[in-house]
Amino acid sequence: MSTLPRTLTAEDLPGGEALLAQAASENFTVANRLLGADTCRHLMAIYGYARLVDDVGDEAEGDRGALLDVVEDELAAVFAGGEPRHPVMRSLGSTVRACGLPEEPFRRLLAANRMDQEVSDYDTWDRLMEYCALSANPVGELVLHVFGAATPDRIALSDRICSGLQIVEHLQDIAEDHARGRIYLPAEDRCRFGVDERSLAGADGPGGPDGPLRALIGFEAARARRLLSAGAPLARTLPPRERIAVAGFVAGGRAALDGLPAPRSPAGATDDVDAAGAFRATSIRPRAHRWAFVTAFPRAVLGR
Repeated sequence: MSTLPRTLTAEDLPGGEALLAQAASENFTVANRLLGADTCRHLMAIYGYARLVDDVGDEAEGDRGALLDVVEDELAAVFAGGEPRHPVMRSLGSTVRACGLPEEPFRRLLAANRMDQEVSDYDTWDRLMEYCALSANPVGELVLHVFGAATPDRIALSDRICSGLQIVEHLQDIAEDHARGRIYLPAEDRCRFGVDERSLAGADGPGGPDGPLRALIGFEAARARRLLSAGAPLARTLPPRERIAVAGFVAGGRAALDGLPAPRSPAGATDDVDAAGAFRATSIRPRAHRWAFVTAFPRAVLGR
């Protein structure tokens, strides 16, 4: 006799405490004592939601699409004034009410993870930017809402920072993403630099990425750096505490870029890559050097 599949509920989602702890440890968190306890709590609620959606889309066992449906139902309960069942979503409900957050950015984060279940490769840079508009930019927009500073001009600047940071993350996670069946380096660029899937799979190997992949990393890193620079003026439009938080985003992204693998020789450079010194590390997953962050931070505070 056949058994009907069990309906999934909030209890099937990843646990709340672990997710919030993970969110607190992420490099991009802006939970900072300078911002005050209430602001930090609201930011952590947003990051907890983002972490929940990402963990379902990336790590969950079983039917990830059905689990994302559960998250969507929980989100609908938040905005309908109901009581969601998952602890992360209950925290989010309190923040949504306190800050008057819009629903649409949260739904875009869900859409990004649904796309991850169907799209494993991106043909062009423009297509990858469309993905970043779903997967990264909503977080910055929501942060600006918490700050009470979500004007259209500021959101546009934030989008550039968030897209740049997303590209940085993709460049750090090439082998890990490939193991999950995903490639976030545009196919047209891989073709241009002669990068094959074997190179992607071996990016974290003992010798690091091979020559063509290093050149491609430099090319995409230069694009990410330009995005961060284009969004950096956001900082100087904000009050001092919020300015410091945004400057931390930008400086952290630039420090991470400084730690990406360099082309092995100037011959591997393109017009968009400074092979002489823009990227000096040999590991694909470096920790951003503290000194690189310290030197990048004052410029970021000035919105440059």
